[in-house]
Amino acid sequence: MKKMLLATALSGGVFASAALAQTANNTAEADRDEIFVTAQRREQSPQDVGVALNVFSGADLIAQGTRQVNALENFTPNLEIENQFGSAQPSFSIRGVGFRDYATNNAPTVGVYVDDVAYPIPVMTQGVLFDVDRVEVLRGPQGTLYGRNTTGGAIKIISAEPTGKHAAGLVIEGGRFGRIDAEGYVSGPLADNVRVRLSGATALGGAWQVNRETGEELGDAEQYALRGLVAVDIAPDVEALFNLHGFIDQSDGLGLQLFNDSSFGPLAHDRRETSWGSSPEFAALTGIDRTQAPFRDNEGWGTSLTVNARLGGATLTYIGAYEVLNRKEFNDFDALEVGAAGVFFQSDADVMSHELRLSGEIGALNWVGGLYYSEEDLGELYQSDFAASFGPGFAVSTPYNQDVRTMAAYAHGEYELSPLVSVIAGLRYEDEERKLRDLGTFSVGTGPLNFANGTTDGTRENRDLNSDNVSGKIGVELTPAEDLLFYAHVSRGVKSGGFTAYNTLNPNALTPFQPEKLNAIEAGFKTSFGDMLQLNGAAFYYDYKDQQVQSAIFDAGTGAVVGRIVNADSEIYGAELEAVVKPSPWFTLGQTFGYKTGEFTDFMDLDIAASTAASMEVLINRSGEDLGFPEISYQGYVEAKTPIADGWSARARFDYAYRDTLSLPLLGAAYEVDDYWLANAQIAIGPDDGSWELALWGRNIFDTEYDETRNFFITGGAADIAAPGMPATYGGRLSVRY
Repeated sequence: MKKMLLATALSGGVFASAALAQTANNTAEADRDEIFVTAQRREQSPQDVGVALNVFSGADLIAQGTRQVNALENFTPNLEIENQFGSAQPSFSIRGVGFRDYATNNAPTVGVYVDDVAYPIPVMTQGVLFDVDRVEVLRGPQGTLYGRNTTGGAIKIISAEPTGKHAAGLVIEGGRFGRIDAEGYVSGPLADNVRVRLSGATALGGAWQVNRETGEELGDAEQYALRGLVAVDIAPDVEALFNLHGFIDQSDGLGLQLFNDSSFGPLAHDRRETSWGSSPEFAALTGIDRTQAPFRDNEGWGTSLTVNARLGGATLTYIGAYEVLNRKEFNDFDALEVGAAGVFFQSDADVMSHELRLSGEIGALNWVGGLYYSEEDLGELYQSDFAASFGPGFAVSTPYNQDVRTMAAYAHGEYELSPLVSVIAGLRYEDEERKLRDLGTFSVGTGPLNFANGTTDGTRENRDLNSDNVSGKIGVELTPAEDLLFYAHVSRGVKSGGFTAYNTLNPNALTPFQPEKLNAIEAGFKTSFGDMLQLNGAAFYYDYKDQQVQSAIFDAGTGAVVGRIVNADSEIYGAELEAVVKPSPWFTLGQTFGYKTGEFTDFMDLDIAASTAASMEVLINRSGEDLGFPEISYQGYVEAKTPIADGWSARARFDYAYRDTLSLPLLGAAYEVDDYWLANAQIAIGPDDGSWELALWGRNIFDTEYDETRNFFITGGAADIAAPGMPATYGGRLSVRY
């Protein structure tokens, strides 16, 4: 059946304009009414998939100004992506299932895949999005179709593949604060059975913050990325795709904003004003100058090989990949000139993975089964500057190594009982081994003292966590009419356990926290009314077991309150509604609405203040308390296109997004983040053949002042900090395609 409106039908997308990103086959070079997704490991229209998902084409991403995966939160219901303390470590949350953790060593609740390769370390996801065919955002637990298991959902980024005809494209964009973004590609055949595609991108400039003491600017981007793809038809039924890619990120870090006066004195609260500085001890420990601004010096590269072989009625797929990350990142978590809470990350990680998948169709049965294996090696030196907070000796280093080995097997099938009814079932078994090695927390002022175990000889700690889990899915789909789908399913997802590794002052803090499990019930519908209206909806209930929460424990042996990630039970429920209205070929209106609410159902938490005062464990029952996420998200757009001359058209678009108040009960009312609206607009002109397009755009056009997050890194009111959002920006974009 014919679906409408490209990816806009689900995502609230943008013009089908002169886009940079193209798909692999030749037919995709022309305009079309529909794109396909592979959310269920076979090519389908989004409207035929009984899963809550959004899909964005490469054209959508360019026109939205989505240069990084984080920006997807402004176009997707019930998705939040927060950089923890403004660092390069993002926290992904879908439908309230997220994990606010700035540590590098713990697994995310949302799996991010680039060309079917999992990126298990969230920092790996923070590069430039460029030359993308599409992005799929799947809401709800995943595992019976994917290499890794997650509780929240999955984000799939699919690169544009080599084309059978020669093609090239370039996009250049300039904006306020001297920001420049550019990306380009060349693609085509080298031989009858060999096709290549080379693409690259850069982002430069854009400093929008200033140091309140010195006036120094902060916020310049300096990012570079390259990717090369080679597609080879090895035999009539065997295809291979080789992928080699890399990136460099030497951008400034984000400057945090003080939203209250500091105990060091009254200071400006302006969102564009920040500050930084380090103690002499921290400067000596790290080699970072005392006046150094927050920075990133990150680089990475990776390679993958994907082979598809058609074996009669089945397809055998192999995906082998190797990813490397080298991270050096300095952040100031206090926004003060003194060294109260500076941090320096030095991370070296490599991830090797293999996935073997067999899929096919037998009569009324579509099926897929797979094996997955990965090894993740992380070596990290995490250093903190607490000299101004706790004394001159408190420049602290925490070195450690972590090795993760994951093995999994999964199977998924969909059987059509009749043209009206299909049933779905999937099962996954996963075995994981995590090893934390050689961890210690050392202070400059105390020589070899290791806070993690109280020794004076520098002895380090080791811990292990072995777990095996079963997850799965059962469901039913009803298609009473050609353009109407109802679905319902019950599923379970699992997120790995791990270790509380940073600033560990007590060996009990290293006790592993257990994997979390999410049991989900979801029902939804997808429908189209000709080419004029598309309406999708879903409702869900989550029973969240052993949810991982940042908290603390009391060590009776030492009388100390020890920060540690703990497990609790909770529940979440909510709904989403998405509509696209197209009353005429030149006018489109898209709306998405998300609602969710959740509370702890079993959580005896440590009352930190009372336990510290009494020198004994004092617990507080947090059952019934909010989990702490925005309840409402709302996105929409209005888009119009009109001819202005023979073979020429003009396009105009206005989009907007609302995020509800973010309450954080575990932190307190002072750290509540106000709700806010963001609005963007653009106009564009170009020939109807899509060979080029010129656009003028504005983002956050009403100059909304807002915070992404609020938090504190040190207690006592020294620095209540917020990660501020960018002010209004505006600029132009030129897209050229051959």
